[in-house]
Amino acid sequence: MRKKIIIICLILVAIVAYKYVYKSHRDIATESASYKTSAIDLSKEFQINSKDSEAKYLDNTIQISGQVSEVDGLSITLDDKVFCQFTEPQEKIFKLKEKVKIKGRFIGYDDLLEQVKIDQCFIIN
Repeated sequence: MRKKIIIICLILVAIVAYKYVYKSHRDIATESASYKTSAIDLSKEFQINSKDSEAKYLDNTIQISGQVSEVDGLSITLDDKVFCQFTEPQEKIFKLKEKVKIKGRFIGYDDLLEQVKIDQCFIIN
């Protein structure tokens, strides 16, 4: 009887571990944004208190509006404050000083460059 209980517990632990390791991937494009802000406002928030801001936004989907200040292959920078990395090459060619809205997943804040980092980005407009 005791062996059966141990085997059942092991099977349950294995199932839970499998579900945890192989959970489905997020689709940022279909998720609604948890926060909507501008690149400048987001940067100011991190300059005031980066630790609390990082805890607030970490792994959340956010929508950011701003002006393109740098274009580099799969990534762009908005207002020299927000680094946005795309998952695929974009059809649209970004122009410097063009206003855009981007949705992506917040992954961190770079203290050295004073930039917010976002990945899995998609163009909204």
